[in-house]
Amino acid sequence: MRRTSFDTWPCSIARTADILGDAWTLLVLREVFYGESRFDGFIGTLGIARNTLTDRLRRLESEGLLERRAYQTDPVRHEYLLTDKGRDFFGVLAAINAWGDRWLAGDEGAPVVLHHTSCDHDTQARVVCSSCGEPLHHRDLTARTGPGYPPRLLDDPAVRERFAPGRTLGDAGSRTSP
Repeated sequence: MRRTSFDTWPCSIARTADILGDAWTLLVLREVFYGESRFDGFIGTLGIARNTLTDRLRRLESEGLLERRAYQTDPVRHEYLLTDKGRDFFGVLAAINAWGDRWLAGDEGAPVVLHHTSCDHDTQARVVCSSCGEPLHHRDLTARTGPGYPPRLLDDPAVRERFAPGRTLGDAGSRTSP
């Protein structure tokens, strides 16, 4: 069965989900950040099927998050290294990790702790406003269409309601029932 593609949707979350596809992709990226770069290493650390890993690595390479480089010529073997685009994805993984630590860690605590070497403290990701530095909470945000939103969709009543001025994120209360 062919999966639905979200690569043309007017939503950065949908487009990103289209690249990620599934949990294996996130776990492959996690392993690259942990220092793994070789096919057999991914197999060993993740227990992922070879065909699944091949698909995920090809997708990450074609999307520009990983670069494949030969490290051996006889036989030819490749390693997978982060590109600038791939390195920029770290904040997403750190935010997912922080959410998991808060809601899924259990009584025993976080399974992995991130340590910030610059200040020598353990840390967790925080999503903050790029202008004032305050933490972002959905209740303090509104969304509006940006320059990349398709003009043909702007007359749709559901779109106008979704992006109505003053409507905070997560505010489902203003929607009327069918």
